[in-house]
Amino acid sequence: MSKLVEKIKNEERESADLKICKLVEEFSEGAESIALDVPWNPPLSFSSSSTDSYETSQEPHILWMWKHYEKINAKKKPKRVFTPYTQRCVEMYVSTELEEPFLLNQALGANNAPLLARAAYLQRRFHLPTIEVSPKISLWRIGRSLNLMKSHLRSHRNSVGGSEARKVVLQNLSEHNVVFLYSQDQKAMAENNHSFEAFICAMTGFLKYKNMTEPRPAGFPKKEDWIEIPVQGIRWKDF
Repeated sequence: MSKLVEKIKNEERESADLKICKLVEEFSEGAESIALDVPWNPPLSFSSSSTDSYETSQEPHILWMWKHYEKINAKKKPKRVFTPYTQRCVEMYVSTELEEPFLLNQALGANNAPLLARAAYLQRRFHLPTIEVSPKISLWRIGRSLNLMKSHLRSHRNSVGGSEARKVVLQNLSEHNVVFLYSQDQKAMAENNHSFEAFICAMTGFLKYKNMTEPRPAGFPKKEDWIEIPVQGIRWKDF
């Protein structure tokens, strides 16, 4: 890690967005991708020109969603129908198909919509490939490969105990020689979850570069976005 930058904000004649672009340009030499923890693109149905309802649509991502919905909700009453203009296949997939249920914010839900809009705007300014990461899932996979306690991996965002959980994760990464971290950077990331999750995103980008992230599952719609997920049981000694 070369640098941590915190509290990027607007000034009178310079936006925070421009500052981000300048920082990306400054540190892009030798970089393979830019990793972010929000979607870069809206759901396919949001920008689709189709006039069909999703009850009758034959678009591949809609058909996949119905198949998943019917599989998961076969024994549930009442059944909660998906909304393809706010949700994506990947959010439905990770909620049921991994070793733990991971509930992600919908791509165009209330929490993510402003962030997605900003990411889509910035993406046009970047000259590097972009990838999407879920820090929650990446931390789980990375932490379990180091045999960290599940409680630490589940509580890193908590207001009480979160900083201690982040500290334990960073110490273990350093002790296992996975990464080299200066003490001041460890302290900053233990105290600030945004910095910590940015670091987890960067680690996931590195794992993708090493072909250590999951491929799309069989039958997953080709045009749908996918989240980069570290493989299970990462063999750090092989790096």
